[in-house]
Amino acid sequence: MLVQQGRLAIRVLQKSDALVMLRWLQDKRVLEFYEGRDKHFDLQSIIEIFIEDQGETTPCLVLLDNKPLGYVQFYPLDSEDKQALELPVEDIIYGLDQFIGESDFWGLGLGTQLVSLMRDYLITEKAAQRLVLDPQSRNLRAIACYEKCGFEKLRLLPAHEMHEGQLQDCWLMQYYPARSSLIASSRPKI
Repeated sequence: MLVQQGRLAIRVLQKSDALVMLRWLQDKRVLEFYEGRDKHFDLQSIIEIFIEDQGETTPCLVLLDNKPLGYVQFYPLDSEDKQALELPVEDIIYGLDQFIGESDFWGLGLGTQLVSLMRDYLITEKAAQRLVLDPQSRNLRAIACYEKCGFEKLRLLPAHEMHEGQLQDCWLMQYYPARSSLIASSRPKI
């Protein structure tokens, strides 16, 4: 296990997870915001895209009570990515992408738990100084989830992501622990 807290656990994705990933990535409700409903996956493409050597990206399976719940991947941003997003090149910055694949579990706060668990893991275990996400601006549920986890909108990224044949605006959102502790320390003590 990479990390576990309560009923939720995250481990590195394995080849044996390809069938569950395929099921999720054939669900139009999942694809509405992740990958796109115009994408067609088969077992081989799942293995090639999500499981085989992903370079710096770490693909993971999310488990609830040891049963597959969703997917998360994290990756360090390189200098080029940081410059393109106008982020400090000297900072250790990780990006995150995730989804809950089991739609019966949507709206129960598990996405918030997942993002919080990954946030804490990347800050403590990977020494991340900032975390970033780039949800589509129309994905209001995801944005609300990320804000609950302490992420803030930095700026709108117009026509940032090709999704279902159209360029979509996305929000660049960041979690910046140094800023969070500054805000917390400036609050009056009660």
